[in-house]
Amino acid sequence: MAQRRKSLLIGINYVGSAHELKGCHADVDNVAEFLSYRGYSNSHRDRVILSDNFMVNRDSPYYPTGHNILAAMDWLVSEPGCTLFMHYSGHGGQVEDVDSNRSTGLDDSLVPVDFEYKGQLSSTLLHQHLVTRMAPGCTLFILMDCCHSGSAVELPYVYRSDSDGNISIMDNLRKGAQLVGEAQDLISGGLRFDKLGEARQLFAGATSFFQGLKHMNEQEEEGLQDGEFVGQYGSENKMVTMFSGCRDDQTSADANISGRSTGAMTWAFLQVMKSGGTPTYAQTLQMTRQLLDQSNYTQIPQLSSGLDINLEDMALVI
Repeated sequence: MAQRRKSLLIGINYVGSAHELKGCHADVDNVAEFLSYRGYSNSHRDRVILSDNFMVNRDSPYYPTGHNILAAMDWLVSEPGCTLFMHYSGHGGQVEDVDSNRSTGLDDSLVPVDFEYKGQLSSTLLHQHLVTRMAPGCTLFILMDCCHSGSAVELPYVYRSDSDGNISIMDNLRKGAQLVGEAQDLISGGLRFDKLGEARQLFAGATSFFQGLKHMNEQEEEGLQDGEFVGQYGSENKMVTMFSGCRDDQTSADANISGRSTGAMTWAFLQVMKSGGTPTYAQTLQMTRQLLDQSNYTQIPQLSSGLDINLEDMALVI
């Protein structure tokens, strides 16, 4: 029996505010059309859309306040054995890291329509609602088109492609994460005196891997240094993958392509997915980066995952 498919689409233009965007409503429409083509139902039982377009009353549960966004995320991940898809197009920001799991002291965040009064949604909060609370037997794919989104859900494995399509960084990341895991297994199992030196050696090796992750002179990616998130979330083993529009330190373009307003990341991702065939995760990351480069967008798309997956062999099936 086929798994139930559920989708959550969020598009915020911040209509009438000083922070107004142009393409987020169109992004939601384009993703909804793509998902329908891929066999997702557009019934209210299976798809929730939050938007601040003129048709949505501000008192509606479909108006993208912080409360409504978190409630919709809880709905998305509540039922076991489902295939889940989430798309967010709007502003992204950074807020103070409240649980001290970031070397920078800043969490990535999503910016609800009522952020000026109720605040932003931190990456720690997003991880709790989307990943930790996800029911057993589910898979979740996230497309995040906003600024400062590289590790917006705090997934333990983060990858990116350079302008030549090279993603060899994933081998270093996998090895570093493996070393951290092995060291933690030794500690959690109760260290005997003769194992203490071995654990210290593993942690030292892991630290050197993570601290050495420089890529084409680009800034070291938040979420990797010293194994951030691997120790905290690596044992959850949730099949959650996310494509995000840029690194944590970058902005994501609100673009105009062929005369239509759209988010650059949403546009590039959909172009890749509509190009035919079934690309792997690695190929999707490479082609998305290539399209953005060719269109003169400087943002660097990211791929992150809750599991250590083989990007080269695993097809991206939505």
